[in-house]
Amino acid sequence: MSVATDHTGPWTVADVLALPEDRTTRYELLGESLVMSPAPGVRHQRASFRLHVALDAAARAVGAPVEILEGVNVVLPSGLVVPDLVVADAGATAADPVTVDIDAVQLVVELVSPGNSTMDRKVKPMLYAEAAIPHFWRLEFDPAPMLVIYELQGGRYVEQTTALAGATTHLDAPFPIAIDPAGLSRQ
Repeated sequence: MSVATDHTGPWTVADVLALPEDRTTRYELLGESLVMSPAPGVRHQRASFRLHVALDAAARAVGAPVEILEGVNVVLPSGLVVPDLVVADAGATAADPVTVDIDAVQLVVELVSPGNSTMDRKVKPMLYAEAAIPHFWRLEFDPAPMLVIYELQGGRYVEQTTALAGATTHLDAPFPIAIDPAGLSRQ
């Protein structure tokens, strides 16, 4: 892709945000390096949508002042990322910004993609922990859907529980929600 070769010097958040919108590629900035990944597949998008709906319903049920967003730009101290799902303070999204400030993010969710598994399992959680995002969830698809729930403790994520397919798991943070990962990705 010509985007990467037409740029000279280190990348900045402003450089990445100035790129033309492209629904086939996600652009993220890790340090001063541009990272491009293909748009997610159908299984990923189906699960993302369903988890988004479940989170939104749970937040509304308790009147949590949040907004659930898919594939939105989040500015970190170390760059710019595009988590699969973000739960952010509603006040921070009221003006329809291009990015969500890290201080407004309560939860990030990554759905593990085959081509991005190292980023989703290792790199991004480390960056989210460094940015002090209180909650991180990771949805694994294989061999069966499971949702791994982490909470920030002492500057790193500590696994709290794993929601397994076929069982309803009740979570309390960032707001109460009951979820069975089995129904997230099947048609």
